[in-house]
Amino acid sequence: MITFKLALRNLMGAGLRTWLNILVLSLSYVVIIFLHGLLDGWNQQAKTDMISWETGQGQLWQKNYDPFDPIRLQESYSPVPQELSSLVREGKLSPVLVTLATFYPEGRIQSILLKGIGTEQQVLELPTSALAGLSEEIPAIIGKRMAETNKVQAGDLITIRWRDSEGADLAAELRIMKIFSCNVPTVDAGQVWIPLDRLQSMMKVPGEATLLVSGQEELPDLTGGEWVYKDKKFLLADIDQVIKTKSVGTSVMYVVLLLLAMLAIFDTQVLSIFRRQKEIGTQIALGMTRWQVVGLFTVEGAMHAVLAALLAAVYGIPLLMFGAKVGIPMPQGTDTMGLAISDKIFPVYGAGLVLLTVIIVLITSTVVSFIPSRKIARMNPTEAIKGKIQ
Repeated sequence: MITFKLALRNLMGAGLRTWLNILVLSLSYVVIIFLHGLLDGWNQQAKTDMISWETGQGQLWQKNYDPFDPIRLQESYSPVPQELSSLVREGKLSPVLVTLATFYPEGRIQSILLKGIGTEQQVLELPTSALAGLSEEIPAIIGKRMAETNKVQAGDLITIRWRDSEGADLAAELRIMKIFSCNVPTVDAGQVWIPLDRLQSMMKVPGEATLLVSGQEELPDLTGGEWVYKDKKFLLADIDQVIKTKSVGTSVMYVVLLLLAMLAIFDTQVLSIFRRQKEIGTQIALGMTRWQVVGLFTVEGAMHAVLAALLAAVYGIPLLMFGAKVGIPMPQGTDTMGLAISDKIFPVYGAGLVLLTVIIVLITSTVVSFIPSRKIARMNPTEAIKGKIQ
């Protein structure tokens, strides 16, 4: 207890030098926690949006389906299994049929994925109810990115061309019923959604689908058949990899911030030992062991981290809470990166994140303070009282 009191008194006696070190270290606390919280918030938002708009709680893929191999789409549909028909009727499973098509907005040409989905499905947040009603024209919905890229508006009549299961080239006109806004580009860019039964008729594959999106995590075991189950971990692996990569990149900034703060503490300790040699010699002469004095200087350095944490809490908590409440706006153009990212990211700060950051900084400060303090153990108290350096 005496050591802590002496350490605190010495720090307060150092005045401005102490507070500058504490300020720099507190900034490190706040920035590290903020960046971690921003990544965690993006991770949670992206996964929530992807589950709501694209992946559901899991999917069953037709065994030939590969989203990165559009050439095989013509072989990637099979009848919906009978054992799953009850889940489809109950709205817990949504069949989706996917094929390649060509889009002709205002005379331009673009290759697209034409997707059929049930108009009454409840698994995904797609506004599929807008697809119901038309009988002669083919109703369609598209995302905002798709509409902006092709200068399409709701109500436009667009020509499309596709190839059916027998290899025949066909063409028809779509009526754009609704343009939806979505943070997940993989259900928006280069895609057009139409009623499932209409696409099945156009493709001449009645009752068949390419994938089945589930609203529940448990599905009957269909291993060895035409369908392969893909869980959320598999479907969300891309966003997990992106977040992991971003975490590694931001770690460089963490290290730089810590090094700056630790350098300031190290220099302060070296200068303090140099200036306080007479004090050190007097303490040893009065009965303190050399390692007790080393401990005193080490505690002084460690208390920089403690005081910095308190200062960071004073101004950091309001700032971080404000950012978590109003969100952090993302720059323009982020919606074209191909990642699930919203206009604003709301950081998420867990108790574990804050505690881990404090512990890391505290341990690092203690080690950095101990390194120059070891010189005290080799001091001759008589020479130290005289102010002579050994």
